[in-house]
Amino acid sequence: MTRQELIQQINKKQSFLCVGLDSDLEKIPNHLLEFENPILEFNKRIIDATKEYCVAYKPNIAFYESMGLKGWETLKATLEYIPKDIFTIADAKRGDIGNTANMYAKAFFETYNFDSVTIAPYMGEDSVTPFLSHPGKWGIVLGLTSNAGAFDFQFSELVTGELLYEKVLRTTASWGTNENLMFVVGATKAESLTKIRKIIPNHFLLVPGVGAQGGSLSEVCKYGLNQDCGLLINSSRGILYADSGENFANASARIAQRIQQEMAEILSKK
Repeated sequence: MTRQELIQQINKKQSFLCVGLDSDLEKIPNHLLEFENPILEFNKRIIDATKEYCVAYKPNIAFYESMGLKGWETLKATLEYIPKDIFTIADAKRGDIGNTANMYAKAFFETYNFDSVTIAPYMGEDSVTPFLSHPGKWGIVLGLTSNAGAFDFQFSELVTGELLYEKVLRTTASWGTNENLMFVVGATKAESLTKIRKIIPNHFLLVPGVGAQGGSLSEVCKYGLNQDCGLLINSSRGILYADSGENFANASARIAQRIQQEMAEILSKK
């Protein structure tokens, strides 16, 4: 999916919601366990309930590869079930030397046909650029994350006076364009978005951490929106596990619709 196609979907749906498919066998409603493939059944119902309100889905690859071959088959079947006009993100956080990165890119862009994949940039340029050579595909680089461990390295001050995450953003942005490169910026670091937007004003940001992790949608939008919206706000647990009963999908739909309505109001004021 191209940047323009993504922007068109945001404008059409008045939404920049991404639903994270972190589907866990131990958390899905018990009545689904009677199905041959409970996770696939759960995913299908979540997709049917939320596709009207979101512009992206983000399967967390760890939840699928932990199940071995069946997990990979479930991932592929889930991806094929997602409507073709919805942006797809392989949340894989891959990052390795060039020849290995090439294989990861082939896996997620050719074998599974995702629109994008998350990347850990610690190993440098040759671990990122293989993901940027596929037309219509995106690399989404970890920039500033929302977990507690982010303070272990990402806020380290360099001799130049820059913080480490700022250097990662500035340097990585030079390897691609805003047509094939996005960045992960955690919602719980909303106060840093003003500085981030000075470094990468036009790139899309994938923002986890709204909802269950305590991030504020209004704060993220206040500091992170750009002229094209420029945000994909991810919600996983808050939507997936809104209810554990037989009507769980309806509960998920209500949460997704509420978030979409908040987003529509924000976009109307942009």
